[in-house]
Amino acid sequence: MLVLFGVVKKNAILQIDHMNKLRARGMDRPAAILQGNRERLRPILMTTLTLIAAMTPLVLGTGPGAEERRAVAVVVIGGQALCLLLTLVVTPVAYSLLDDVGQKLQWRHWRIEPEATTGQAMGN
Repeated sequence: MLVLFGVVKKNAILQIDHMNKLRARGMDRPAAILQGNRERLRPILMTTLTLIAAMTPLVLGTGPGAEERRAVAVVVIGGQALCLLLTLVVTPVAYSLLDDVGQKLQWRHWRIEPEATTGQAMGN
């Protein structure tokens, strides 16, 4: 579980940082999400496939202790597959949803301040 969360966290940080950079250049959110995921896909796949390839000999191995090693390898492979799914699907969706929430909260904050400032400016 720790490896799974660590890899997802690393990938998510890199994805979101890249999406934020694209948005800072003037790209709208949906286009930035698609472009960011497209550009981060290769490194994410390389990480996932490397770990899966490294565990394949343990899954296929025979001999003394192979059952224990096989169980660990299957768990790592399954975790990496889940990591890939979380990184490519859940992270962009969560980014979009949390960005919506952040924009609504920022709009409410902005809306309250001018009323208070206007009242002070009028001498109230």
